[in-house]
Amino acid sequence: MMNEAILLQAALSGFDDLWSPRIVTQVNDYDVRIAKVAGEHVWHVHENTDEFFLTLEGELTIALRDGDAGTDRSERVVTLPRGAVFVVPRGVEHRPSSATGASILMFEPTGTASVGDRHDPIPDHVDATTGHALD
Repeated sequence: MMNEAILLQAALSGFDDLWSPRIVTQVNDYDVRIAKVAGEHVWHVHENTDEFFLTLEGELTIALRDGDAGTDRSERVVTLPRGAVFVVPRGVEHRPSSATGASILMFEPTGTASVGDRHDPIPDHVDATTGHALD
């Protein structure tokens, strides 16, 4: 645990990797993670946990697929401008993206993979991780 305040802008300026979350701190059994994002992440699902997003800078878009795989599924998009929050419910397939780049904060159980429990093939620009320590 940190004993001092964490300045998010300073923490964000400490790395350049996209889609590679850094763990800012922990609350009980949850990580508070920050990430820089641009382009598209991968379609994925967290079967057993919700995922909280807060847009710190820029704009984040989250595409969501409703319904079970193999059935007619509808897609919808949620747009999060700076300062907006959204929770992707557990079991909902989703793909975050940002056309112009964004900085985000996520809140999820420690050890949760950034690509979920089930996902499409992982492109080179997406870091499949449970979060990296801040340097």
